[in-house]
Amino acid sequence: MNRLFLFLPLALFAVMAAYFALGLRENPGEIPSQLIDRELPAFDLPPIQGHEVGLASADLAGEVSLLNVFGSWCPPCAIEHPMLMQISRSGIVPIYGIDWKDPPGAGTRWLERNGNPYVRIGNDAEGRVAIDLGITGAPETFIIDRAGRVRYRHVGVITEEVWDRTLLPLVEHLQAEDMP
Repeated sequence: MNRLFLFLPLALFAVMAAYFALGLRENPGEIPSQLIDRELPAFDLPPIQGHEVGLASADLAGEVSLLNVFGSWCPPCAIEHPMLMQISRSGIVPIYGIDWKDPPGAGTRWLERNGNPYVRIGNDAEGRVAIDLGITGAPETFIIDRAGRVRYRHVGVITEEVWDRTLLPLVEHLQAEDMP
């Protein structure tokens, strides 16, 4: 009986290690969003420091758009930013931003240094809207259709490949829907 107790911690460790190893094989970018094909949660965010208007969910209705969650503290956001600037300059689709958990003025200073691809930006300093959106980390980008429904969620950096192969075709498809 005493020998069984000696091996119990080892057995528990082996079970826990196997459980965590299986969990590490999951890609968080492939976690499906509960919001797909549902209306964007209602929100009304104040502007970031130095801007006059914030961002509300109603601002995204009526046209296909991208909703990008970023933060000045986020290294992957800095990697993604040149691609967002390129998309913005193309005029293909408007990009709206949510500045997530930044201290006052940090998002504004970051955009002044790097350029501003956003039509409007809301300040989600407390992270309440991010919780409603199911954000797991920044950057995350949502494609919103004309009716204000979430049609796609991309977790991570938008690269040229992601834009060309995934996001742009879906944006163009949604823009072509219900056109007169």
